[in-house]
Amino acid sequence: MANISDLIEAFLLNTLGEDDSLNISRNELASYFSCAPSQINYVLSTRFTPERGYVIESRRGGGGSITVVRLSQPPHEMLEELIGQTIADGLSYQRACQIIDRMEAEEMLDEREALIMKTVLSDKALIAPSVAKDGLRAGIMKSVLTQLLKSNDDGIPPKKR
Repeated sequence: MANISDLIEAFLLNTLGEDDSLNISRNELASYFSCAPSQINYVLSTRFTPERGYVIESRRGGGGSITVVRLSQPPHEMLEELIGQTIADGLSYQRACQIIDRMEAEEMLDEREALIMKTVLSDKALIAPSVAKDGLRAGIMKSVLTQLLKSNDDGIPPKKR
C-alpha cells in the first residue's frame, strides 16, 4: 500500500499531466489529503527537485500558493548543468538516483542502463571509507555524464536496440 507521500506525488504528477506547470494551494491540497501542510512541503522538497526535473515556486500567505514547474531543456544543457552540480559537494546515493531517474525519464538512458548506473554508484559497490564515498560517486557520475555529452551532438547516445 502506498504511503501519503506517494499518493500526494502521484496526484501532483497526474494533475500536472503534460503541462509545463501546475498552480495549486498548499492548504487545499493538505485538506484534500487530510494531512498537515508540512507533509505537502516534504513531498515538494524531496520529490520535485531540480535533479528530478522540477522547480517549486512558492508564495506565502493566502493559503500558500505553490507552482510546480517542469524543467524542459535540451539534453546537452541538462547534462552540462548536472556535471556542474555533481562535483560541487560530492554526491549522495539518493541524489545520484534522482539524477539517473531524470535521465531515464528524458530517455537519455534506458531502464537497464539506469539500473547498472545505480548499482555501480551504490554504497556496496564503492569500496572506500564512508567519508570518501560521496566524492568518489561524484567523480564517477561526472565521467559518465561527460561521456554522454561527448557521445552525440544532442547529448543522447545512439540506442543500441
